[in-house]
Amino acid sequence: MSAPIAILGGTFDPVHYGHLRFADDVRRALGLAEVRLVPAGDPPHRGGPQASAAHRLAMLRWAVTQFPGLAVDAREIERAGKSYTVLTLEELRREHPDSPLLLLVGADAFHDLPTWHRWRDLFDLAHVVVVPRPGTALAQDMAPELAAEWNARRRSDRNLLFSTPAGVIFEQPIEPRPISATAIRASLTNDKAGRAAVIGLLPPAVLAYIDQHDLYSNPPDAT
Repeated sequence: MSAPIAILGGTFDPVHYGHLRFADDVRRALGLAEVRLVPAGDPPHRGGPQASAAHRLAMLRWAVTQFPGLAVDAREIERAGKSYTVLTLEELRREHPDSPLLLLVGADAFHDLPTWHRWRDLFDLAHVVVVPRPGTALAQDMAPELAAEWNARRRSDRNLLFSTPAGVIFEQPIEPRPISATAIRASLTNDKAGRAAVIGLLPPAVLAYIDQHDLYSNPPDAT
């Protein structure tokens, strides 16, 4: 069987070290060659991103230069319509029929899976690697339909992620990095003190890009 293909989706508005370390820490923990960051073009579960797709894609490409094990996959931005994860996995499965696919999600996103488009089909297309929230049992407050999948599919043998194409739920703890894109955007609308607060939370090349293009300097509803 070919090497696994792992993806982490998001709006990345803007990309920060919480996203990047999440992806790279899981990559290292599982011994993966690469994790692909997949920015949503038109995210179905939230309002539109503040930065344009072109800007978010450019920031990601700058960001991954600091992380050799991370790559950018622009297919959801290039594809028309809502950025449904199931469609991305279907495309990847057609492109890589012999490779395991790994969908990386945090605990909050995992708990929301029943709200995702065709969410049960995700398990037929990929393994789901869940990063738990420190101090909270992952199975706590889980919707009954998701709990059923959890009980049926949860495995502790990571070798299954390499030897089978899809269908396993696997927990992978990593060091927590509580960084918020919302808080970063709010800081960037403030004065110099607010901007200083974001230094160290995202790669210098990303912050330089934000400054160059004057991103996030106004609130989303500003005219």
